[in-house]
Amino acid sequence: MRSIRPLFTLLALLAATLGAVRAQDVASGQETVRRAIHVCAACHGENGVSRTKGVPSLAGQMRQYTIAQLKDFRGQTRAEAGTKAYMWGVSALLDDETLVGLADYYAALPPVPGKPADRKLARLGKKIFDDGIPERKVRACAACHGDGAEGEAAFPRLAGQRADYLYDQLKLFGTRLRPHGVLMQRELMALKPQELKALAAYIQSL
Repeated sequence: MRSIRPLFTLLALLAATLGAVRAQDVASGQETVRRAIHVCAACHGENGVSRTKGVPSLAGQMRQYTIAQLKDFRGQTRAEAGTKAYMWGVSALLDDETLVGLADYYAALPPVPGKPADRKLARLGKKIFDDGIPERKVRACAACHGDGAEGEAAFPRLAGQRADYLYDQLKLFGTRLRPHGVLMQRELMALKPQELKALAAYIQSL
């Protein structure tokens, strides 16, 4: 029961605030976005810097990617356990204008700096990230995500995310819970768990 209460609280807050804004007929929608940001901060942190395990930082994230993910949550096609209850509920209350406003806000924030990671793992992760594993037909991660994992358009910024979060997401791409990650599914099929951990460790350090 305790785990459900925070969701109800967030949904009630967002519904009340968005309803209040609509009642005032704020044409620009800026106040709606501001209030939605306040709700997002409860999990993703102030200024988009997460302090919570398993929750990604949003600061500096690619605008196009954020829009796509929010739409996936709103359409209930992104469904990983532990987050779908929150994200399905919150995103259901976001219209397209507010959704885009959130993406613009987070894209403009300074990215989260990298954090030290296990050096041995990070060395292996760097090699895979930079060069891939040609003999297994695994392409370099940098080819899509950028040399510094800074992201590009629909390819997300990964640099600075926690290694545990990254590792969990890499594993999820092998399931049906992230159906739009077709490219990732194909690349990750050939990687072993230790190699996924190495990638996560290296990316955290960027």
